[in-house]
Amino acid sequence: MTTEASTKPNVRLKAQLMSASEIERTLVRLAHQIIEKNNGTDHLALVGIKRRGIPLAQRLARIIERIESKPVPVGVLDITLYRDDLSTVGAKPIVQKQDIGTPIEDMNVILIDDVLYTGRTTRAAMDALFEHGRPRRVQLLTLIDRGRRELPIEAAFVGRHVQTTAKEIVEVKLQEIDNTEKVLLVEQE
Repeated sequence: MTTEASTKPNVRLKAQLMSASEIERTLVRLAHQIIEKNNGTDHLALVGIKRRGIPLAQRLARIIERIESKPVPVGVLDITLYRDDLSTVGAKPIVQKQDIGTPIEDMNVILIDDVLYTGRTTRAAMDALFEHGRPRRVQLLTLIDRGRRELPIEAAFVGRHVQTTAKEIVEVKLQEIDNTEKVLLVEQE
C-alpha cells in the first residue's frame, strides 16, 4: 500500500484498491464482456463521461479493436450543465449542444464512468446523451461501483464492487490525467 497523500485536502489514505496492472486486467475483462453481451461490435459506440470516463473509453476501444480487429467509435460527453446540483456551478449558465464526436442514433452505446455512487452523474449523462440522438440501447460501465445509490441506476459492466461509508471516497488516478495509475480509498477526516 502506498503512503502517498490524496490530492484532496483533509483526507487520509485507507487503502490502494487497484494497481496499474489490476486496472489493465479489469479493462481487458470488461472489453470481453462488452463484446459478448453485444454479440460483437456492430452498432457499438463507447461514450466516456468527462473526465476520467474518457480515457477509460479510449482504452477500452483499443482493447476491443485488438480483440475484434475492428475499430469502435468513441464519444466524449460533458455533463456539467446537466447536473442537478448546477446551482453550485454558477449563475444561469447557457446550455449549448456539444458534439460528442460519434453518432449514437440506433447504436448500442456503452456509457463509461470511473466511479458509480449515487447515480446522479449517470442520470445527468443520460439527459446529455439523449440530446444527441436516440440510441438503440444504453448500457453503463463503471470501473468502481461504490453502492449506496440515491437513484435506481445499475451498471451492466462493473470492474469492481467496493462498499464504502459516506465518509469514504474512491479516487481513480489515470495516467492520462493524473500522471499516475491506481485506485485509492481515502477517508474524510
